[in-house]
Amino acid sequence: MTLTPLGLTRPASVTGALLDQLVARVPGSSGATWKLTEVYTGDVLAELPQSTPEDISRAFAVAREAQRKWAATPLKERLAVFKRAHALFVGNARTVADLIQVESGKNRRMAIEETCDPPMVMSHYLKRAARLLAPVKRGGPVPLLTSSTEVRVPKGVVGIIAPWNFPFATGISDAVPALMAGNAVVLKPDNKTALSPLYGIRLLEEAGLPRGLFQVVCGEGPDVGPSLIDHADYVMFTGSTATGRVIGERAGRNLIGCCLELGGKNPMIVLPDADLDEAVQGAVFGAFGNTGQICMHIERIYLPESRYEEFKTAFVARTRALDVRAAYDFGPDMGSLVSPDHMRRVKSHVDDAVAKGATVLCGGKPRPDLGPAFFEPTILEGVTPDMLCGVTETFGPVVALHSYRTVDEAVALANDTDYGLNASIWSTDIPAARALAARIESGNVNVNDVLATAYAAKGTPSGGVKNSGVGARHGDQGLLKYTDVQNLAVLKKQVMGPRPGQRYEKYVESMLSGLKLMRKLRIR
Repeated sequence: MTLTPLGLTRPASVTGALLDQLVARVPGSSGATWKLTEVYTGDVLAELPQSTPEDISRAFAVAREAQRKWAATPLKERLAVFKRAHALFVGNARTVADLIQVESGKNRRMAIEETCDPPMVMSHYLKRAARLLAPVKRGGPVPLLTSSTEVRVPKGVVGIIAPWNFPFATGISDAVPALMAGNAVVLKPDNKTALSPLYGIRLLEEAGLPRGLFQVVCGEGPDVGPSLIDHADYVMFTGSTATGRVIGERAGRNLIGCCLELGGKNPMIVLPDADLDEAVQGAVFGAFGNTGQICMHIERIYLPESRYEEFKTAFVARTRALDVRAAYDFGPDMGSLVSPDHMRRVKSHVDDAVAKGATVLCGGKPRPDLGPAFFEPTILEGVTPDMLCGVTETFGPVVALHSYRTVDEAVALANDTDYGLNASIWSTDIPAARALAARIESGNVNVNDVLATAYAAKGTPSGGVKNSGVGARHGDQGLLKYTDVQNLAVLKKQVMGPRPGQRYEKYVESMLSGLKLMRKLRIR
């Protein structure tokens, strides 16, 4: 065990030997490295190799070779790997949580909940994959004599670019359906949070995933992203809208598909009849869960004028009572931001708001006494569109309160954004909340929850609208997007044209008559 300068004891599972084994699988022929640090203290954990374009090219070559064999492996055998992996992931959840905490600084609750995501995705697609990937026979143009079969084939090698806020969930969970479908994967995790996905790949290989099928390359986005996209057959990206545009443009030039889950400026609407205690509890998690570093977290709360002060008083009191500190146990309610650089970005949003007239109801300051990247949970009032945090995603523990007079006004305010990833509605009248949800421009809408109910529903696609993304993860399309469709058509007898000696005009008459008859009998 390692004692940190703040008196913390680093988890016993995070040994130097383990870290060396994990980073050793990252190619870095130039010798350049990234100092991967323990967020709570700033101590260097490991030197992470940085991959060159040549390293990336070789990683894709190895992945393609492995993919050809994997695609030819019967689906039942491929799925058996993930049945074994499910048990390994659950059994090693605490070690994974240790790595997540060490590299990201999030609190223990969020770390352990993140470990549950890949097993949940595996479980869902273990039930659905065989049906989704099975050939589907459909009718051809001529009844009985023709047929057409929809055959699902893997894309090839999928490039996945994963973010730092949920490195294990996105790095592994997005790869699972791609691998099940017969693809190989080349993953680029964020430099700051490469350890937990590297450990996840190790567990998959322990479960029987062929070596070479799941490759990892590391480096800063502008350095490795273009090479990764240029070699990939499909790209899955989670991150900012600005970067998503660049990735989408490059994928388009290469004529490959992509799925982009991008930013959000997510609203929470509290209706007048809402259970206030439940809404306040939801707001605390929605704003400050994972230290506000969740794509679907809440940054704007809209309250009816009649209950504004009541909600504000309770919310501020609950926020001030949060236990914020560095610890590798389940004590703290909130942990650190991911890095000092990101802490300074969050601070700049708050400082800008205050300078332009916003009021800080609580928080608003860095906490260097707790660690190099800590920032207090912050509630603002009087935020306007001319402020950075009024329109731009802050991605930190900062939330703004707003009042509304009518529900129509609340809907207009909630939709007044370029984003559309997630929204939350609170009401004791479920039918009314459902009707209101239909008016919200968002890919996900939760009623009496902030985000977990939607995201954990693995059977339903989850994605954004407007500037919050293209495509979706989860649901049937979360697996099918990693496949191409081959139309296998069979003609049993040569009837597609005039018979010998038949004039073409006569053939046309019979063809048109046949179309009318098939429509009347609903055959075609």
